[in-house]
Amino acid sequence: DGFLNFAVDRCVFNSTDLKDIEYIYSMYYDKLEYARFSSSVGKLVGYTEFGVKQADNWNNDPSQLALRKNEKERYCKPTIDIDYQAALTKS
Repeated sequence: DGFLNFAVDRCVFNSTDLKDIEYIYSMYYDKLEYARFSSSVGKLVGYTEFGVKQADNWNNDPSQLALRKNEKERYCKPTIDIDYQAALTKS
């Protein structure tokens, strides 16, 4: 009987090349996505009044933007290398 605040990291890819990988970080409150970072866009975008304010704050913080921009290589690349090879050996 409460509200739930959570974030989801995901990687969308069609090869193991970094240029073919998109890193997406979505923030939710009570099942509603209020802000998202996409490596394709390069900044956070807000989807609600609160999300727009948060995105403005984060986009004006160089360390926050650098953190998100680096996640494509740090978070996605190693995982995709493993998953991609596993998928190829199964097909």
